[in-house]
Amino acid sequence: DLVTKQTKMASREEFDVWNERMTQSLETVVDFWMKHSVDSEHGGFFNNIDRDGTVFDTSKQMWLQGRQIWCLSRLYNTCEEYRRDDILSACNKGIEFVRKYGPAPGGRIYFALTEDGKPLKLQRKVFAEAFHIMALSEYAVTIRSKDAEEAEKVFGEAMGYFANMQKFSKDMTLVGVEPLEGGDNTEPLNIPMITLNVICELRRYKRMDDDSKGKLLFEDVANECVEMVMKHIHKDKKAMLENVGENGEFVNSCDGRLTVPGHSIEASWFLLQYANEFTPKNMDVIVSRALDVIEWSLEMGWDETNGGIFYFLDILGFSPIQLEWSMKLWWVHNEAMIATLLAYKITGEEKWWSHFKKVSDWSLKHFYDSNDNAFQVDIFPRKNDMNDKTLQTPSGAWIGYLTREGAINQRCIGAPYKGSCSLQSHFHTCTHIHTYMQTHTHIYCVLFVSSHLRAV
Repeated sequence: DLVTKQTKMASREEFDVWNERMTQSLETVVDFWMKHSVDSEHGGFFNNIDRDGTVFDTSKQMWLQGRQIWCLSRLYNTCEEYRRDDILSACNKGIEFVRKYGPAPGGRIYFALTEDGKPLKLQRKVFAEAFHIMALSEYAVTIRSKDAEEAEKVFGEAMGYFANMQKFSKDMTLVGVEPLEGGDNTEPLNIPMITLNVICELRRYKRMDDDSKGKLLFEDVANECVEMVMKHIHKDKKAMLENVGENGEFVNSCDGRLTVPGHSIEASWFLLQYANEFTPKNMDVIVSRALDVIEWSLEMGWDETNGGIFYFLDILGFSPIQLEWSMKLWWVHNEAMIATLLAYKITGEEKWWSHFKKVSDWSLKHFYDSNDNAFQVDIFPRKNDMNDKTLQTPSGAWIGYLTREGAINQRCIGAPYKGSCSLQSHFHTCTHIHTYMQTHTHIYCVLFVSSHLRAV
């Protein structure tokens, strides 16, 4: 029933080097976004930001409002060096803004607002709700020791929106998606995977009570999400598919053949997070499948010619219909760095450390906006300041969108779908995993037990 495996870990010195790189990157990213994104007048955050900090569009996308509140709150809650008044103030003003202006009719959350909170867009999706829930939940942790009554109220709002999100997910007509007669009725990966992540975040607040409710919170829903995510894993194709039939069957269409390496990797470490959180009876199967998908996605998605991970792929080798299929996006590489490091923490297998270093080296060389990066500052010069020297100065943040060759595709640091959250949470997570492993290099085992897996 018990198998113990001891492996040789990377040296303490190597962990120190990487931990320092992650820590410094986190500092520069947080500094840039705290300096340029905080709206001190209206609350909330600007997210459409040029390289020199200029806000080029004052609209506020609620995905990114929620994610930035969540991330700053998490940093404040877990890192002594980020337990700062300016970060707490940004969280307070951010949560006030989204609570006041984010809610839409029918229990929805708007997708975009003006800078002063007027509605701009409402999507036929549930992701604005998801990130709003995560913001409320983590902020409740932030204020709990100071104002327990208000924390319970904020968390109660999160629970209410989660109930709405579950309802919408089961009947998408409630958010305006009408079924069509010729539709293929495939089931997407994105909804169960993000629901699973949201559940783990909600449980974080309740774990502080250390009671049975916290331990059992949403267990049935989480198990259902895992079952749905696992249906997307096709071992014969060595891939996790974005869209499958009702019973997980392969659908031979553009949507059915689509695999998104970044999504697959992200969903897989969500499965690992679930396994650690819930310790299900079939944990060994879930962990094994998740690790398989991470490895398959890296093998299939890595561009052997230019480096980096492709955005979209067709599992049968047809040309992906997404025009941006070959681009290299920051968040894909963020997820790969987290997943490979987490896989190394769990297994101790050297291949995962090699994967982590390979992805990290390429990412820091190409995405990180520094003097060492061959940044193409001459693309898209601003018409009113063609000789603006501020555009020549590295931001210390990350570029989001690269061409297949690794050149800059867009100069902006923030955009409607690119904020600071992926980077901040990525560096924060990697730093914590590094710190954990630094203290366990003398003996590092993986214990596979019939009922659970845990690293000690």
